[in-house]
Amino acid sequence: MAEPITPAVSDRICKHMNDDHAEAILMYAQVYGGKQEATSAVMNAIDAEGMNLTATVAGSAVPVRVTFDHTLTGAEDAHHTLVAMLKQGRVS
Repeated sequence: MAEPITPAVSDRICKHMNDDHAEAILMYAQVYGGKQEATSAVMNAIDAEGMNLTATVAGSAVPVRVTFDHTLTGAEDAHHTLVAMLKQGRVS
């Protein structure tokens, strides 16, 4: 059974991503969130449909919603999807 993306799971994923993968979050904001001019970004929340980021654009905090290409089935799917998006975004 897949581990659902509860608020606690969202918090865990966001903490890990913000602590260890800041460059990936910035790429998500730039490539998938349409904020190419962003200089940094943080992940605030993730759910089955997408993720909420805050990007820094020209010194201002800008909310960014990135919608996934499918509804996530759980935490493991979130991991695989984020990795796939990172790989795809790097070749875009």
